[in-house]
Amino acid sequence: MVVIGSGAGASIVEQALSHDLRVALVDRGAIGGTCLNVGCIPTKMLVFPADRIAEIEDAKKLGITAEIKDLDFKAIMERMRSLVDNDESNMREGLKSLDGLDLYESEARFIDDYTLEIDAEQIKGEKIFIASGARPMIPKIKGLDKVNYLTNENALELESQPKSMILIGGGYIATEFAHFFAAMGTDITILQRGSLLVPGEEQEVSELLKKSMSRRMNIHMNTEAVEVREKNGVVTVVGMDKKTGKKIEFSAEKILVAAGRKSNADLLKVEKTGVETDARGYVVVNEFLETSKQGIWAIGDAIGKAMFRHAANEEAEIAWHNSAGSEHKMEMDYSATPHAVFTIPQIASVGLREAEAKGLGGEILVGKAMYSEVAKGAAMMEDESFAKAIVDKETLQILGFHIIGPYAPILIQEVVNAMANKSDIYSIGRAMHIHPALSELVVAALGNLAEGG
Repeated sequence: MVVIGSGAGASIVEQALSHDLRVALVDRGAIGGTCLNVGCIPTKMLVFPADRIAEIEDAKKLGITAEIKDLDFKAIMERMRSLVDNDESNMREGLKSLDGLDLYESEARFIDDYTLEIDAEQIKGEKIFIASGARPMIPKIKGLDKVNYLTNENALELESQPKSMILIGGGYIATEFAHFFAAMGTDITILQRGSLLVPGEEQEVSELLKKSMSRRMNIHMNTEAVEVREKNGVVTVVGMDKKTGKKIEFSAEKILVAAGRKSNADLLKVEKTGVETDARGYVVVNEFLETSKQGIWAIGDAIGKAMFRHAANEEAEIAWHNSAGSEHKMEMDYSATPHAVFTIPQIASVGLREAEAKGLGGEILVGKAMYSEVAKGAAMMEDESFAKAIVDKETLQILGFHIIGPYAPILIQEVVNAMANKSDIYSIGRAMHIHPALSELVVAALGNLAEGG
């Protein structure tokens, strides 16, 4: 068996070795994949101190006047890198000690059916799992290739804090990095070509995020970066208003490109082994995570479905099960896949947005509750944050749930559990909720259900 990618792919390696299979694990990057090295873990280690800073600055509304006397940017960055390096090193040593595993830390590419070439060596696998991940997508902007731009990867290598920064993009990567650097004191400008920040979220959520983040940084919507140039250590980005065609220049010490992700499938030359990709370059899989080539499965960011580590871990379990020859194949169900955006305010969502639910054709109920409607939210003086529920009127099953505000990723978990178990809203309502606690927000949103659309 060959596994390409040591992120979620590592769990497949463990399963295979426990079944006495001979395994080759191939990874061109750091062991542990995107999440450990340049994604979830390092960014959340930066966001956590940024959250504390934002809380201190926002304490005035509670009648508390506090002052931040010093920020040690270098120490924060070094703490993050130290933990990542330590975990990556331990994982590598652990893999090297496993009997039955051949570890290839180099770039690979397919040259024939089920055959990979790695540094002039060829390996073959009866079964192959593609978990090769994705990388930053770099848009074609005039002059961008001539400047030293940052991405989510090399931004983690910064030794000193930039005084100013322009971020190209308005998704979760751009907004989380903007939150961190703004908290550190960097002058932030976001250029988003679309009309919404984090456009995959419910529109009301995106609008509140923009309103909140605009208090701490400059955000320009419907603005496309068309040219970049650098002179004397200053980067200038020419942005074009997509509505008026007017151009405006923005200048900063650094520029960070966060314009999306690109599957690494092209680097693998997957077509040489008969694996199809879609128009965006992602590996095409069916509901069983099988590719177009028998005996080859694909998971994680390489397939571009739900590009979150928790989703990739679930995909790994299902792909492994389906590869083991069981009579009953398991389908990957994305309907209860949650995600979060770690900005201020925090965002958590699961399931459908209201417009998507309406598109199904059935009748829906929509409920919304402000944090201030429950005692704990009122105590926190959270006047803008809210939760929104979208429910099927006939079955009373939750189709989607969206929260923007403190502890959103924690609050949404009981909704995820209900959706995963196909339970109706009463499974949540019947459960006793602590009073006064923020968990009452979920009950309040469901209690406010009314006819939708």
